[in-house]
Amino acid sequence: MAAPGKKTRGRQKIEMKKIENEDDKLITFSKRRTGIYKKASELVTLCGAEIGFVVFSPAGKPFSFGHPSIESIVNKYLNENPPPNDNTHPLVEAHRKMKINQLTHQYNEIEVQLDSEMERGKMLDKMNAGRRKGWWEKPMDQMNLEELKQFGKSLENLRDRVARKFNEKLVVAAAAAPRPPPQAMMDPTQMMNYPYGTNIGNDIAGPSYYVPGPPSYGFPRERQF
Repeated sequence: MAAPGKKTRGRQKIEMKKIENEDDKLITFSKRRTGIYKKASELVTLCGAEIGFVVFSPAGKPFSFGHPSIESIVNKYLNENPPPNDNTHPLVEAHRKMKINQLTHQYNEIEVQLDSEMERGKMLDKMNAGRRKGWWEKPMDQMNLEELKQFGKSLENLRDRVARKFNEKLVVAAAAAPRPPPQAMMDPTQMMNYPYGTNIGNDIAGPSYYVPGPPSYGFPRERQF
């Protein structure tokens, strides 16, 4: 029976080439520099080696590491002003190494936190860039069911807010609009010149007045014999 075909490509070898993105370049440098410091500290602790190196960041900032110091390592390498024989007591030397290990450990932790914050900053920048783009601009074909539900709720909320704001604007506009002046009332004495039951000034643009008839008091009519 033939073995089933391999579905995954397995572990791929990463091509070593210069990183073009400046942010990625700085993050990679910080991580790799931390790894170099850690390896150098382990070498000093395990073997008691004297080690020193200098590295420049992509921005041109120098970083150095040395044990017991970068100056002693450089002087020893150049054979200039070699340090005198160190007759330090073993307890003092042990305490110094322990202190160096503690500082190295703290430094490594700070470097890890710094890398984490840089990654978090990049993520926040991407999120802010996405938020600047309107949520309604995302194609619905790329939304899943939950996103479509949320999209529908957002549209409903937007519709309600627009309607509420529209009504508020109408109320404000109506309150601020100038009211027409009241129509002048006709002098009652002028109404006496018109017959009873007629409309005066029946004009579309003007007011219309009705001249009422004589009052009726309900007296019985006189009977005819």
